[in-house]
Amino acid sequence: MTIYIVDIEAVDTRYTKQWKEYLPRQLQRATNVDVKVISGGETPQATTPGAFLNFGGTNVYKSKQLETIGEMFCKGEIKDGDYFLYTDAWNPTVIQLRYMASLLSVDIRIGGLWHAGSYDPHDFLGRLIGDAPWVRHAEYSMFECYDDNFFATEFHWDLFAETFALDMGVVDQNKMKRVGWPMEYLKNSLDNYKGMEKRNLILFPHRIAPEKQVEIFRDLAEQLPEYEFVVCQERELTKNEYHNLLGEAKMVFSANLQETLGISWYEGALVDTIPMVPDRLSYSEMAVPEFLYPSKWTEDFFAYRKYRGLIVDKIRHYMENYDDYLVSLDKQRTKLNKDFFSGAALYDAIKEG
Repeated sequence: MTIYIVDIEAVDTRYTKQWKEYLPRQLQRATNVDVKVISGGETPQATTPGAFLNFGGTNVYKSKQLETIGEMFCKGEIKDGDYFLYTDAWNPTVIQLRYMASLLSVDIRIGGLWHAGSYDPHDFLGRLIGDAPWVRHAEYSMFECYDDNFFATEFHWDLFAETFALDMGVVDQNKMKRVGWPMEYLKNSLDNYKGMEKRNLILFPHRIAPEKQVEIFRDLAEQLPEYEFVVCQERELTKNEYHNLLGEAKMVFSANLQETLGISWYEGALVDTIPMVPDRLSYSEMAVPEFLYPSKWTEDFFAYRKYRGLIVDKIRHYMENYDDYLVSLDKQRTKLNKDFFSGAALYDAIKEG
């Protein structure tokens, strides 16, 4: 058996760069089988504004991956029992992989990690394309190509299952698995940034995109001039610079309307930075109660203006009583480490086949 990782392109400032380095080692150590990476070569580092990827470059990358996979089939390198793991399930080449394996009678298994898609109305695809038949049917076809459809949170599982049950009439939930993302490397990788001297700094660690509601954060900065507010993406920070800011900050703030996992607030928790997150999306199942605020406070900018006084008071309370939350932060880290940012369940699913 060989496990082939069909990876997502690595952008230096995002976790995809770390996956390139750590995931093959972690997967090989956990399964004790050969692990090979199918890459698409060099990656455009400039993402499409507000997006996770470069919308042109990602298709060049995936096309090169498909070329490699096709050549491997032509050479007879793919064998019965091999496993293909797509680290981004939204990759149309899985349809062509299934096509080749089926017509050439090679008995492989395929798994894919779902991050987002048109089924999420706040995702780029959901906002710009919506439920257009071509995209919704393409996603459902990709879902069917996978033997294992992996989701990091129950929220994401439910969002996917409910959308496709409504649109397609049925969705086979036996093909779906809730697992943690393979990010156990993060647990110790930020040790150098823990214990830094904290200052009155509040971070917005998200992409600048409509679903992240950065305008709320900017308005809060005007209401609370005694604190420093930083929108990280505006600074074009290196990973080290970003982690230094996380280490110095007392708090990260979210008013997100889209989140199927959320990595930046986990990184913050690892370095004793308080997360203030809404009680919705994946946050509801991931956050301990001490760090949740009512969803209605930031459902949109008009709701925010209505509840602005309560939000301002809560921020002041966190900032002025920071030390009181260190025990809760420890509890938060333990929960995230165990249930959401460990690949153990993913590796077991691949091994069990």
